[in-house]
Amino acid sequence: MVTFAEYRSGAVQAAALAGLVAGQLAAALAVKGRATLAVPGGTTPGAFLRVLAQARIDWARVSVLLTDERFVPETSTRSNTKLLRATLLQGPAAAANLVPLYKEAAQPEDVLGDLSDGIRKVLPLDVCVLGMGTDMHIASLFPGADRLAEALSPDCPDVLLPMRAPGAPEPRLTLTAPVLRATDHLHLLITGPEKRAAFEAAEQPGPTHEAPVRLILTARGNIIVHYTEMADPA
Repeated sequence: MVTFAEYRSGAVQAAALAGLVAGQLAAALAVKGRATLAVPGGTTPGAFLRVLAQARIDWARVSVLLTDERFVPETSTRSNTKLLRATLLQGPAAAANLVPLYKEAAQPEDVLGDLSDGIRKVLPLDVCVLGMGTDMHIASLFPGADRLAEALSPDCPDVLLPMRAPGAPEPRLTLTAPVLRATDHLHLLITGPEKRAAFEAAEQPGPTHEAPVRLILTARGNIIVHYTEMADPA
């Protein structure tokens, strides 16, 4: 079931989403004694991540990972991990366990096994927040990417796959369909009328490879779409 929540500003959106996610993590901690959170990269989720970082939960028992990462070191301005350290892994949330999606190597295939092993140890995801592009991609599941069909397969045995997409300057690593769809609580964070129009188009019937966000619209749990027309200035 998809719920669409609209907010009057980016600040209200960030606070509402952070409150929901913190509550869901706290509930998972109470039941299981541990919790796993996956979050998107890029600049759009920055406000939400900064608010969430101040949540008073037992972060030492929370594992955090990105939904996808560019295959670049943290010294790069394009590193999602670098952004995550500057936004979420601050204050109380600095105690969280960061599960890496990057390890130095010539190509992602060389470290795929090690990175995948780290992810498997903290699955299933309790909470996953995703972003979406105007091309309707989520994580690094881009229309036209080289291993998209493999990553979208419900029978994909891999939790993490390298992805090379047209126009992307470097390879990426992305969580796969079975990992995302098995999440207890899914959230989609979008901003601006172009992305709202893209999401509404994705809600119409059609192949998932053309609009990968469709992957989560039929997931087993509920999904909440968090939308604001315009992000607040950084």
